Amino acid sequence: MRASRLLSLLLLLQNRGRMSATQLAAELGVTARTVYRDVEALATAGVPIYAEQGPAGGYQLMDGYRTRLTGMTADEAESLFLTGMPQPAAELGLGAQVAAAELKLMAALPTPYRDASMRIRQRFHLDARGWYREPDAVPHLLAVAEALWQDQTIEVRYRRWAPRPGEVTRRLHPLGLVLKAGVWYLVAAGRGQPRTYRVSAIVDLRPLPETVTRPDSFDLADFWRAHVERYERADTDQVAVVRLTPNGVTALPDVLGPKAARLALHTLTPADRDGWHQATIPMENVPHTAATLLRLGPNAQALAPTQLVAHLTDTIQEMARLYPA
Repeated sequence: MRASRLLSLLLLLQNRGRMSATQLAAELGVTARTVYRDVEALATAGVPIYAEQGPAGGYQLMDGYRTRLTGMTADEAESLFLTGMPQPAAELGLGAQVAAAELKLMAALPTPYRDASMRIRQRFHLDARGWYREPDAVPHLLAVAEALWQDQTIEVRYRRWAPRPGEVTRRLHPLGLVLKAGVWYLVAAGRGQPRTYRVSAIVDLRPLPETVTRPDSFDLADFWRAHVERYERADTDQVAVVRLTPNGVTALPDVLGPKAARLALHTLTPADRDGWHQATIPMENVPHTAATLLRLGPNAQALAPTQLVAHLTDTIQEMARLYPA
């Protein structure tokens, strides 16, 4: 543990230049007294490190000194693909590995490339979540990720909405995790072909001793691409049937988003005698779709599936009790 910290301290000074004991302590998660001891240990080992006094002082390395002791651990190497996504890395328990891997990678780069990488970090940032949306609570994400790393079967109690709302128990063979628009999905094989499960809907999880044998032909990126295409084509078991006023039709792009609205408008029927149209819209799940339709107010009426109609009916009745005539 101390050897890793000494290397991190050395790389911090190499990458950032002069740093105070307080700054180093904050970066390393230790006390300033520990930093003093670590600096003394590095100096004793022959590292040309020295201190400057004063308000702008701190520790720094002699000009021109660079270490090539930048070997990465397996965990750090596995975490490199997440270096631009610190929050997902933290959710997977890889925050420390990502920070260490980034530091070592920066130290290994020649100065011009290191400067270029710093410019990129200062100019580009990835925020995967949607507007006005809190992240899902995913208390079982780490357990899912651990089973995935270990190729281990899991038994989950899962909250589903279709075909019948309720909790079900499933034995799953984890094949992959996908972060889509701030939502974590587990891709897993169960009774048949691989399916997707929203990690936040896992109520309980138990690892089993059975080892997962991954299919040689399975490719996570290809599977997810096909899944998204099926979802966006609005398969019959993933759509809601709705009636819309002309105002509701006009508001669809703002409420559903441009792509989902185009799919819905392709299914639009001519207006009936009352001026209402009928359409099918993609449905992620019952609560999400109900919240979407409520944004249309009296300009939309859900016709199917029955779970969606029941959910909206209960919600609207509860709302009506809050606003008596």
